[in-house]
Amino acid sequence: MINYRPTLSFSAPLVDGEDIIRGDETEAVDFLARLADGGPALELGIGTGRIALPLAARGVRVDGIDFSEAMIGRLREKPGGEGIDVTVGNFVDVGVGGHYRLIYVVFNTFFNLLTQDEQVRCFENVAAHLAAGGVFVIEAYVPTFLHRLDADQHVRAGAVEVDAVVLDVLRHDAARQMIDENHVRLTASGAAFAPVVQRYAWPAELDLMARIAGLRLRERLGGWGDRPYESSSERHVSVYERIGLPR
Repeated sequence: MINYRPTLSFSAPLVDGEDIIRGDETEAVDFLARLADGGPALELGIGTGRIALPLAARGVRVDGIDFSEAMIGRLREKPGGEGIDVTVGNFVDVGVGGHYRLIYVVFNTFFNLLTQDEQVRCFENVAAHLAAGGVFVIEAYVPTFLHRLDADQHVRAGAVEVDAVVLDVLRHDAARQMIDENHVRLTASGAAFAPVVQRYAWPAELDLMARIAGLRLRERLGGWGDRPYESSSERHVSVYERIGLPR
């Protein structure tokens, strides 16, 4: 079996039906658990529970939204998966009842909303479901490096073995802020494709979306933990809170 750990991937592909383990899960869960402060928490695009399950194991009640029943099925098969309430649907609508101390979306999943309109609407719906003092956390890449691509394209060999090859193939449309990406796995038995389409947004654009929704940026870090956000940061973790609440 190929051990594929992407280093320049813009999405979270599945290998053999499981999430790629990125190595930052403990840092992410520590950060989110502090913000949840006991919960409850809601994950947008919960997938197979890479973050939700260890967060729930910390004693935080975690609910989720995901459009893929297959992914939710894999979540249910994992220890603790049955205890997480998951709504099937597009997380742009945040179609859940109640209010949350923490709502979060990780690893570029917010960019799976393919129009600015949808992204703004997601901010607005999130704001409507935040409890007093609650926060919205987005983890995403900073798109600067996309402008360094040769002819707005990218091809990388994720793994090359005797009987299999994994490729990451991407095309960038700067005018529409869109990427079309495919994780391609080639073996003697055939080819498998994991396509991804995303509409990325710059951190400043996310801040404006937050303002439209009645939220403001509380802090921005260059990753989970205490990494400062700098001009060279490749990723950011942005924490939004309601406008008008005392700091």
